Amino acid sequence: MLAVQIRKPGPPASHQLEEVTQPVPGPLQVVIDVKAAAVNYPDLLVATGLYQTRTPYPFTPGKDGAGVIRSVGAGVKRFKPGDRVLVHLEHGTFATQALSREDQCMPLPAGLDDVNAVSLGLAAQTAWFALMERGGFEPGNVVLVNGATGAVGHAAVQIAAAMGGVVLAAASSVPRARQMLEGVNCHFIDLSAPDLRDSLREQVLAASGGKGADVIIDPLGADVFDASMRALAWCGRIVSVGFAAGRIPQVKANYLLVKNIAALGLQWTDYRDRQPWLVAKAHEALTGLWERGHLRSHVMCTLPLAGFAQALELIESRKATGRIVLTMD
Repeated sequence: MLAVQIRKPGPPASHQLEEVTQPVPGPLQVVIDVKAAAVNYPDLLVATGLYQTRTPYPFTPGKDGAGVIRSVGAGVKRFKPGDRVLVHLEHGTFATQALSREDQCMPLPAGLDDVNAVSLGLAAQTAWFALMERGGFEPGNVVLVNGATGAVGHAAVQIAAAMGGVVLAAASSVPRARQMLEGVNCHFIDLSAPDLRDSLREQVLAASGGKGADVIIDPLGADVFDASMRALAWCGRIVSVGFAAGRIPQVKANYLLVKNIAALGLQWTDYRDRQPWLVAKAHEALTGLWERGHLRSHVMCTLPLAGFAQALELIESRKATGRIVLTMD
């Protein structure tokens, strides 16, 4: 089988596609013939050695994959060879085959193709857990989603709108956001406006009738996070899911006290590993949203597995304007 191998940290072009030994499933494990794998921002961090956790070298990156069960180990009851699944892994989907625990696989509906199926993976799960588990979302809440053209933000805007939120989609390119979110009921916030510290709050107050945001989903950090804190409503919650803008922000506890607000974090992979039944429940909800036409991916391009370095470079240079998916054809 073919797999991308990370032998030491380095730029995308320093890693290779190699022939490796085929995996064999152990008890409660399955082997998947991977058909498509999403390329996510964390994959870039993993390849360059900047991710918050380290995996012993060498290893194969890739956290999302869609494909077909090839073989199953002893005790596997939910799946059989030939079943189509979405798999959530810490690493391993940038390959023609992947080894997974049974409980890290989710069934796929017949009408959802492999390339679009990976849109229900890491990004959509992160958006769901940020909104529902950490953000305490309720219908009618004003929800500000930063980075609305990114994978997590794009999913979060659609989910919050479908669940009855008043959604504010914030992006540095509003025209791009309008194009990617065409048909979604949301307002747009311009993160490129001058004096972000004040302009973001002014835009949020104008769009929310002076209330502010009940829930903020922030994958960016840096100045956007700082400005967003000032746009929270009384008893509002801001959920940090990443630092794509670079700087890791700091929160002053006195500000939380004065406004009765909460700053929370989300590491979705902990739920994957510790409470997989909640991930399965979220997958059912996300699949339902897809079936009702409320959740769609925006695929920028598909590349062959050998194009993994190009995919990571597109993310690194911030030229990705939608999902990038590797295919194993």
